[in-house]
Amino acid sequence: MPESAPPAIVFDGVEHAFGDRVVLRGITLEIPERRVGVIGANGSGKSTLARMINGLVLPAGGTVTVNGLDVRKNKRKVRRDVGFIFSDPDRQIIMPTVAEDIELSLSRIVSDKAQRRARAREVLADFGLDGHADQPAHQLSGGQKQLLALAAVMVVGPSILVADEPTTMLDLRNALMLRRVFAGLDEQLVVLTHDLPMLDDFDRVIVLDDGRVVADDEPAPAIAFYRNLMSR
Repeated sequence: MPESAPPAIVFDGVEHAFGDRVVLRGITLEIPERRVGVIGANGSGKSTLARMINGLVLPAGGTVTVNGLDVRKNKRKVRRDVGFIFSDPDRQIIMPTVAEDIELSLSRIVSDKAQRRARAREVLADFGLDGHADQPAHQLSGGQKQLLALAAVMVVGPSILVADEPTTMLDLRNALMLRRVFAGLDEQLVVLTHDLPMLDDFDRVIVLDDGRVVADDEPAPAIAFYRNLMSR
């Protein structure tokens, strides 16, 4: 009988500090679910936890593994598997036009320029941006920029997407649009957010406080725990 695949993301006794400020304290988690939310107050350790999934931050103690690979030893391979979306898409949009930004991402996996151009148009159509291909990227709306950043990450085929407060800079219409896009993804999705309704239909929600996991449950009880914690 074949062995089952390991959990996609595993934290084992993870510790981290920035100088004298401890941000993660003995985090041990296995995360195999398809859609997982991570919530907590500012300074709770969420962003540091997220950045460890693709090696943007390495643990001071303990290990993080992704798809069976130790992130510390396999940063390059892990970053091919893990796409990362920041709250501010302007941090990720590099090229002058919308299509060129997708083509830049594709240059990692497609050597032929004509093929990159054709594939970029296909991807933009998938994300509802095909009418903006030749438009300056900085002229897009906030929601369109976030979709462009997402498209540029997803085009290289990651198996995991980590999104760090992706709706922070969006109005309600664009936040709802991004939720719909996320709901249609087949990839494993880890979302850090203060937008609690976004997590209502997720598989699991993890609550961090002062660098520790203080709740880990289905969305309704985990969010209720968090609301109670924040009201004290």
